[in-house]
Amino acid sequence: MATKRHTIALFGGTFDPVHFGHLRMALELRQALGFDEMRLLPSHQPRHRQSPGVSSRQRSEMLALALQGCDELLLDERELNRGGDTYTVDTLEELRKELGQEVSISFCMGSDSLLTLHRWHRWQRLLELAHLVVVTRPGWHLPKSGDAGSNPKLMDLLQSHQGTATDLYEQALGSLVLREQTMLPISATEIRQLLNSGQSPRFLLPATVLQYIEDHQLYTKAVATGDQ
Repeated sequence: MATKRHTIALFGGTFDPVHFGHLRMALELRQALGFDEMRLLPSHQPRHRQSPGVSSRQRSEMLALALQGCDELLLDERELNRGGDTYTVDTLEELRKELGQEVSISFCMGSDSLLTLHRWHRWQRLLELAHLVVVTRPGWHLPKSGDAGSNPKLMDLLQSHQGTATDLYEQALGSLVLREQTMLPISATEIRQLLNSGQSPRFLLPATVLQYIEDHQLYTKAVATGDQ
Protein backbone atom coordinates (compact mmCIF):
# COMPACT_ATOMS: atom_id res chain seq x y z
CA MET A 1 0.00 0.00 0.00
CA ALA A 2 1.38 3.41 -1.00
CA THR A 3 2.35 5.85 1.74
CA LYS A 4 0.08 8.86 2.03
CA ARG A 5 1.92 12.01 1.05
CA HIS A 6 1.54 15.40 2.66
CA THR A 7 -1.12 17.10 0.55
CA ILE A 8 -1.40 20.82 -0.13
CA ALA A 9 -4.26 22.35 -2.09
CA LEU A 10 -4.24 25.82 -3.63
CA PHE A 11 -7.33 27.86 -4.45
CA GLY A 12 -6.45 31.02 -6.34
CA GLY A 13 -8.51 33.98 -7.42
CA THR A 14 -8.91 37.72 -7.34
CA PHE A 15 -11.38 37.53 -4.41
CA ASP A 16 -12.82 40.87 -5.52
CA PRO A 17 -14.37 40.67 -2.94
CA VAL A 18 -14.18 37.30 -1.20
CA HIS A 19 -17.63 35.84 -0.48
CA PHE A 20 -19.27 32.77 1.01
CA GLY A 21 -19.17 30.94 -2.34
CA HIS A 22 -15.37 31.06 -2.35
CA LEU A 23 -15.06 30.11 1.30
CA ARG A 24 -17.57 27.27 1.25
CA MET A 25 -16.06 25.74 -1.89
CA ALA A 26 -12.56 25.77 -0.40
CA LEU A 27 -13.71 24.32 2.92
CA GLU A 28 -15.76 21.55 1.30
CA LEU A 29 -12.84 20.60 -0.94
CA ARG A 30 -10.49 20.30 2.00
CA GLN A 31 -12.96 18.25 4.02
CA ALA A 32 -14.08 16.01 1.15
CA LEU A 33 -10.62 15.26 -0.23
CA GLY A 34 -8.77 15.27 3.07
CA PHE A 35 -6.07 17.79 2.18
CA ASP A 36 -3.57 18.54 4.94
CA GLU A 37 -3.60 22.19 3.93
CA MET A 38 -5.91 24.38 1.86
CA ARG A 39 -4.27 27.67 0.90
CA LEU A 40 -6.15 30.59 -0.63
CA LEU A 41 -3.97 32.68 -2.95
CA PRO A 42 -5.16 36.15 -3.89
CA SER A 43 -3.67 37.06 -7.26
CA HIS A 44 -1.81 40.31 -7.83
CA GLN A 45 -2.73 41.00 -11.44
CA PRO A 46 -4.09 38.04 -13.43
CA ARG A 47 -3.34 38.36 -17.14
CA HIS A 48 -6.53 36.63 -18.28
CA ARG A 49 -9.00 39.14 -16.82
CA GLN A 50 -9.62 42.83 -16.28
CA SER A 51 -7.80 44.55 -13.42
CA PRO A 52 -9.64 44.15 -10.11
CA GLY A 53 -11.50 47.19 -8.87
CA VAL A 54 -9.52 47.56 -5.63
CA SER A 55 -5.87 47.09 -4.73
CA SER A 56 -4.36 43.65 -4.24
CA ARG A 57 -3.51 44.59 -0.65
CA GLN A 58 -7.13 45.47 0.10
CA ARG A 59 -8.36 42.21 -1.43
CA SER A 60 -5.86 40.30 0.70
CA GLU A 61 -6.88 42.17 3.85
CA MET A 62 -10.53 41.30 3.20
CA LEU A 63 -9.58 37.65 2.72
CA ALA A 64 -7.61 37.67 5.98
CA LEU A 65 -10.67 39.02 7.78
CA ALA A 66 -12.87 36.33 6.24
CA LEU A 67 -10.51 33.57 7.40
CA GLN A 68 -10.34 34.70 11.03
CA GLY A 69 -11.33 31.81 13.29
CA CYS A 70 -11.11 29.20 10.49
CA ASP A 71 -7.92 27.21 10.96
CA GLU A 72 -8.84 24.89 8.09
CA LEU A 73 -8.21 27.59 5.48
CA LEU A 74 -4.91 29.47 5.16
CA LEU A 75 -3.95 32.71 3.43
CA ASP A 76 -0.91 32.57 1.13
CA GLU A 77 0.21 35.97 -0.16
CA ARG A 78 3.11 34.83 -2.32
CA GLU A 79 1.58 36.13 -5.55
CA LEU A 80 1.10 39.58 -4.03
CA ASN A 81 4.60 39.59 -2.60
CA ARG A 82 6.07 38.56 -5.94
CA GLY A 83 4.34 41.45 -7.73
CA GLY A 84 3.94 41.88 -11.45
CA ASP A 85 1.61 39.80 -13.62
CA THR A 86 0.27 36.70 -11.92
CA TYR A 87 1.01 33.38 -13.61
CA THR A 88 -0.08 30.16 -11.93
CA VAL A 89 2.84 28.26 -13.43
CA ASP A 90 5.30 30.61 -11.69
CA THR A 91 3.55 30.02 -8.36
CA LEU A 92 3.69 26.26 -8.79
CA GLU A 93 7.37 26.33 -9.78
CA GLU A 94 8.13 28.45 -6.72
CA LEU A 95 6.26 26.01 -4.46
CA ARG A 96 8.01 23.00 -5.96
CA LYS A 97 11.41 24.54 -5.21
CA GLU A 98 10.23 25.34 -1.69
CA LEU A 99 8.52 22.02 -0.85
CA GLY A 100 10.47 19.51 -2.92
CA GLN A 101 9.25 16.76 -5.21
CA GLU A 102 7.50 14.47 -2.70
CA VAL A 103 4.73 16.76 -1.44
CA SER A 104 1.44 16.47 -3.32
CA ILE A 105 0.29 19.84 -4.65
CA SER A 106 -3.20 20.32 -6.08
CA PHE A 107 -4.37 23.45 -7.86
CA CYS A 108 -8.15 23.82 -7.59
CA MET A 109 -10.34 25.54 -10.17
CA GLY A 110 -13.82 25.57 -11.64
CA SER A 111 -14.82 23.82 -14.85
CA ASP A 112 -15.09 27.15 -16.72
CA SER A 113 -11.45 27.89 -15.95
CA LEU A 114 -10.43 24.40 -17.04
CA LEU A 115 -11.96 24.85 -20.50
CA THR A 116 -9.89 28.00 -21.08
CA LEU A 117 -6.69 26.53 -19.65
CA HIS A 118 -5.00 26.59 -23.07
CA ARG A 119 -4.96 30.40 -22.83
CA TRP A 120 -2.91 30.33 -19.62
CA HIS A 121 0.82 31.04 -19.65
CA ARG A 122 2.80 27.79 -20.21
CA TRP A 123 -0.34 25.78 -19.50
CA GLN A 124 1.16 22.45 -20.60
CA ARG A 125 3.64 22.73 -17.74
CA LEU A 126 0.96 22.79 -15.01
CA LEU A 127 0.46 19.01 -14.76
CA GLU A 128 4.24 18.61 -14.56
CA LEU A 129 4.14 20.56 -11.30
CA ALA A 130 0.83 19.70 -9.65
CA HIS A 131 -2.50 17.94 -9.81
CA LEU A 132 -5.51 19.84 -11.13
CA VAL A 133 -8.68 19.47 -9.07
CA VAL A 134 -11.72 20.74 -10.95
CA VAL A 135 -14.94 21.55 -9.14
CA THR A 136 -17.87 20.67 -11.36
CA ARG A 137 -21.61 20.78 -11.12
CA PRO A 138 -23.33 17.38 -10.76
CA GLY A 139 -23.47 15.58 -14.10
CA TRP A 140 -20.68 17.59 -15.78
CA HIS A 141 -18.25 15.62 -17.94
CA LEU A 142 -14.92 16.52 -19.49
CA PRO A 143 -15.46 17.30 -23.21
CA LYS A 144 -13.66 15.21 -25.83
CA SER A 145 -11.21 16.71 -28.30
CA GLY A 146 -13.74 16.57 -31.14
CA ASP A 147 -16.53 18.35 -29.29
CA ALA A 148 -17.59 21.76 -30.52
CA GLY A 149 -15.78 24.62 -28.84
CA SER A 150 -13.12 22.43 -27.23
CA ASN A 151 -9.39 22.80 -27.79
CA PRO A 152 -8.08 19.46 -29.14
CA LYS A 153 -4.59 19.72 -27.61
CA LEU A 154 -5.99 20.68 -24.22
CA MET A 155 -8.65 17.97 -24.24
CA ASP A 156 -6.17 15.28 -25.30
CA LEU A 157 -3.83 16.27 -22.49
CA LEU A 158 -6.59 16.33 -19.89
CA GLN A 159 -8.12 13.04 -21.02
CA SER A 160 -4.75 11.32 -20.75
CA HIS A 161 -4.21 12.62 -17.20
CA GLN A 162 -7.68 12.05 -15.76
CA GLY A 163 -7.40 10.27 -12.42
CA THR A 164 -9.09 9.76 -9.06
CA ALA A 165 -8.88 11.28 -5.59
CA THR A 166 -6.51 8.48 -4.57
CA ASP A 167 -3.88 9.93 -6.91
CA LEU A 168 -3.77 13.07 -4.77
CA TYR A 169 -2.34 11.08 -1.86
CA GLU A 170 -0.21 8.56 -3.73
CA GLN A 171 1.39 10.85 -6.33
CA ALA A 172 2.91 14.31 -6.10
CA LEU A 173 1.51 15.64 -9.38
CA GLY A 174 0.13 14.83 -12.80
CA SER A 175 -3.56 13.93 -12.35
CA LEU A 176 -6.75 15.70 -13.30
CA VAL A 177 -9.42 14.99 -10.69
CA LEU A 178 -13.05 16.04 -11.17
CA ARG A 179 -14.96 16.77 -7.99
CA GLU A 180 -18.75 17.17 -8.17
CA GLN A 181 -19.92 19.80 -5.74
CA THR A 182 -23.02 21.96 -5.35
CA MET A 183 -21.81 25.55 -5.43
CA LEU A 184 -23.45 28.51 -3.74
CA PRO A 185 -24.86 30.81 -6.45
CA ILE A 186 -22.96 33.90 -5.30
CA SER A 187 -21.05 36.17 -7.64
CA ALA A 188 -18.41 38.80 -6.82
CA THR A 189 -19.70 40.71 -9.84
CA GLU A 190 -23.19 40.74 -8.33
CA ILE A 191 -21.81 42.00 -5.00
CA ARG A 192 -19.91 44.82 -6.71
CA GLN A 193 -23.03 45.79 -8.66
CA LEU A 194 -25.13 45.88 -5.50
CA LEU A 195 -22.60 48.10 -3.75
CA ASN A 196 -22.24 50.38 -6.76
CA SER A 197 -26.03 50.87 -6.85
CA GLY A 198 -26.25 51.58 -3.13
CA GLN A 199 -27.84 48.24 -2.19
CA SER A 200 -26.68 45.88 0.54
CA PRO A 201 -24.90 42.57 -0.18
CA ARG A 202 -25.37 41.47 3.43
CA PHE A 203 -25.52 37.67 3.90
CA LEU A 204 -23.55 37.10 0.67
CA LEU A 205 -20.17 37.64 2.34
CA PRO A 206 -18.76 37.71 5.89
CA ALA A 207 -19.86 40.64 8.04
CA THR A 208 -16.22 41.54 8.71
CA VAL A 209 -15.58 41.87 4.97
CA LEU A 210 -18.69 44.00 4.45
CA GLN A 211 -17.61 46.26 7.32
CA TYR A 212 -14.17 46.65 5.72
CA ILE A 213 -15.80 47.55 2.39
CA GLU A 214 -18.01 50.14 4.05
CA ASP A 215 -15.17 51.60 6.13
CA HIS A 216 -12.98 52.03 3.03
CA GLN A 217 -15.87 52.97 0.71
CA LEU A 218 -14.94 50.29 -1.80
CA TYR A 219 -16.94 49.45 -4.94
CA THR A 220 -19.01 52.61 -4.69
CA LYS A 221 -20.03 54.66 -7.71
CA ALA A 222 -17.54 57.37 -6.79
CA VAL A 223 -14.66 54.90 -6.66
CA ALA A 224 -15.82 53.08 -9.79
CA THR A 225 -15.85 56.29 -11.86
CA GLY A 226 -12.59 57.59 -10.43
CA ASP A 227 -14.26 60.49 -8.55
CA GLN A 228 -12.75 61.71 -5.27
